[in-house]
Amino acid sequence: MDSNHINTTKKQNLFIILSTLFLTNALIAEVIGAKIFSFEKMLGLDPMALPFLGGQTLSLNVSVGVIIWPIVFILSDIINEYFGTSGVKRISYIGAGMIGYAFILVYLAMRTPPSDFWLQNNSVDPDGNPFNINFAYNAIFRQGMGIIIGSIIAFLVGQLVDAYVFKYLRSLTQHKALWLRATGSTVVSQLVDSFLILFIAFYLLGNWTFVQVVSVGLIQYLYKISIAIIFTPIIYLMHGIIDKYLGKEKSTEMQDYAQTL
Repeated sequence: MDSNHINTTKKQNLFIILSTLFLTNALIAEVIGAKIFSFEKMLGLDPMALPFLGGQTLSLNVSVGVIIWPIVFILSDIINEYFGTSGVKRISYIGAGMIGYAFILVYLAMRTPPSDFWLQNNSVDPDGNPFNINFAYNAIFRQGMGIIIGSIIAFLVGQLVDAYVFKYLRSLTQHKALWLRATGSTVVSQLVDSFLILFIAFYLLGNWTFVQVVSVGLIQYLYKISIAIIFTPIIYLMHGIIDKYLGKEKSTEMQDYAQTL
């Protein structure tokens, strides 16, 4: 087997692995994203309740889906590093299509008539209170559907912004300062993504006030930026693993070529 074939196989395998991880984490984030959780409660603390706009208070409340989005950021930046903006756009369009496909399946699942024994077996909660599991199922996924619609738009816009900011910073830094282009692209792209998805999913298609969108969006944005900074060593670790897998010469060649895509 010649070296060119081996290099092509490694390149294809790398794109498949990164794309699979990217799509899996993005779809999981969409499925679980309807729940808003409290960091303070998780840490056993009282809510911060900082004064905010319109008499509202600001606490550490974020979508559960946001927890794993930093993994998507990292993978997006790694794909951009080795496959350029065309690689990021390709996987982003596929991701948007998969999110849309999930939206259709969720809608069809909600429309199916519930079985009587399923309703009966789940007719009370653990405390013995009456419980309508079909209503709860639809209520959760109805929120999820709003998130999916918002995500298709916010996901594509955020990813494209990230891709082009990363490419611009890459042209300035070349093979240096990976942390700068990775964090810099996240800072810009997630400013768009964090607020756009909440505005569409929970304000336009939900029952939140605009102030609630701004307060939760602000917390989510600060969380994403903080995690992006904390996870910087992971980007270098992945970069090192890929360089070892491809070989330094092939890795450098792919990175240089990625700048032209």
